[in-house]
Amino acid sequence: MIFEPLSDSLEKALQILHQGELIGLPTETVYGVAADATNELAVAKIFELKNRPTFNPLIIHGPTRTCFEEHVLWNEKADVLAKTFWPGPLTLVLPRLVSSPLSLLASAGLDSLAIRVPNHPLALTLLQKFGKLLAAPSANPSGKTSPTQASHVEEDFPNLFILDGGDTTVGLESTIVDLTSPSPRLLRPGGISQEEVESVVGPLKFPHQNSIKAPGMMKSHYAPTLPLHLNVQEPSEGEAFLAFGPTPYKGSSVLNLSEEGNLTEAAANLFKMIRLLDRPPFQKISVAPIPLNGLGLALNDRLQRAAATREL
Repeated sequence: MIFEPLSDSLEKALQILHQGELIGLPTETVYGVAADATNELAVAKIFELKNRPTFNPLIIHGPTRTCFEEHVLWNEKADVLAKTFWPGPLTLVLPRLVSSPLSLLASAGLDSLAIRVPNHPLALTLLQKFGKLLAAPSANPSGKTSPTQASHVEEDFPNLFILDGGDTTVGLESTIVDLTSPSPRLLRPGGISQEEVESVVGPLKFPHQNSIKAPGMMKSHYAPTLPLHLNVQEPSEGEAFLAFGPTPYKGSSVLNLSEEGNLTEAAANLFKMIRLLDRPPFQKISVAPIPLNGLGLALNDRLQRAAATREL
């Protein structure tokens, strides 16, 4: 159920959240399914709706940096990253304070929390009016393609109350940086490039193998229904083709992430175009090579997870 962001629908959304129920909410990255982050039962409804493994933590959203002070232990690197990139598509993982009233399920029982301030006027307005933090993973069944339009959310969850904020501007989940140890670690590439983060805090390390400290770290994730094949130079009969940059291949079975080879445009189009190709009569989806620089790192990360063997 999609609603325009008018005063009546905003009040209805707030009422739903206060009642411990879920709403669909736009951010600049992707649409999220949001719940009161202090309400354990409401958070459990997110996992139930998404069929999400409970060891996969949720990102907590707030309207300002200061609203997280009673929940996490801040440090100098968190301060400089927050000042540089918030509001924006950057999630910080910080040590959780024992006194925090936030749902333990939301952090998957970890002694850390993943937090961010979204850069979307509707999300910020709702957060300010609600007065509490929201747990809000992407509004799609767990492991499936993330939604970048309100209609995508409605397609997966037709009974969910969804605020329509238009197409997302980033179209790719937030970058996640772990600040729970002295050396920052890049847990998930996303809407802020690795190079941009490193320009502020120096070189980033990478997560320990089999460590799940933040969303989107499962090997199989963001997966369409059809098999996905990567680094394909030319399409074969019976398959859809997701192109990147100038290409001679045209037609109803071909979509181009960016004809100009622009990685930012490709990021904004990725999930939307996978959804458009993930349908009969195609038997699989092939994806052209994408450079491994800037946002290309995040794009390849998503595609590799989407193409991976499905996890139970």
